Amino acid sequence: MKSTLEYSIEKDKEGIKLINFLRHELKMSTRLTRKLLRGEFVKINGITGKANSILKCDDRVIIILDTGETQDIEPQDIPIDICYEDEDILIVNKPPFMVVHPTKGHPQGTLSNAVMHYFKKTNQNSIVRLVNRLDRDTSGLVVIAKSQFAHQAMAKKLEKNEIEKYYVSIVEGMMEGRGTIDLPIDREFPDSVKRAVIENGQRAVTHYEVISSSFDMSALLIKLETGKTHQIRVHFSHIGHPIVGDTLYGKESNLINRQALHAHILKFKSIRDNRPLEIVAKIPDDINNLMNIINHSNL
Repeated sequence: MKSTLEYSIEKDKEGIKLINFLRHELKMSTRLTRKLLRGEFVKINGITGKANSILKCDDRVIIILDTGETQDIEPQDIPIDICYEDEDILIVNKPPFMVVHPTKGHPQGTLSNAVMHYFKKTNQNSIVRLVNRLDRDTSGLVVIAKSQFAHQAMAKKLEKNEIEKYYVSIVEGMMEGRGTIDLPIDREFPDSVKRAVIENGQRAVTHYEVISSSFDMSALLIKLETGKTHQIRVHFSHIGHPIVGDTLYGKESNLINRQALHAHILKFKSIRDNRPLEIVAKIPDDINNLMNIINHSNL
């Protein structure tokens, strides 16, 4: 896959300095622009471009995104479920019980270890740049950017709310219809892992629609407007409907051995050509089993 960006300068861009073309036309950050220019990763008609180079009509600008970065993550031959891939991003369906990135407690066997192996196996000189993260026991879509340029572009989409994020979850108790939970979230204590609804917390907005329900459980399609840590888990616990199997914000379940939460769908436009994309991660068996229990109880 191409690890370059290529542009032909049009008449209305003639006379622009290269640094301004990168910063203002391509919306690159100051840090990325400086890195590309200092590393001589920008060529104009095959010649290394300088910050003050003046662009002319029909100049061909090539930006090399493979800047030779390395990362201290051991590649491990762990299967990954690829849902989408292009020149800029890789999207995988993370299974439950897998940590996203190595930590002291989980130095190996993570999604990042698996992705590094995939990049090496497919001769892609990329490091793992996570666009989003999921808790260990949450399954579903994780986006990995293949370059600093791609990571910056996806981060901007997140910041501007241009990525629609849908989850499927099973919560305790009977819920009906649809609704919105708009309640601020933050840590109760500075060193606490657990979050809570707190008056002076960060704004968090969760939209939901009930797919099916029984007296004991409800299946929900959830759309995140914001993306705070543990947002879905905190919100539904707060309104009296904790996620089934969530031992931090609810209680253990004999029906599932993790929280019943799955990052199901992402909708956004591709980085290079603005194509509408809808990426879907199949609902895992353990959550499907709970949905079947709900449906059978209504027969």
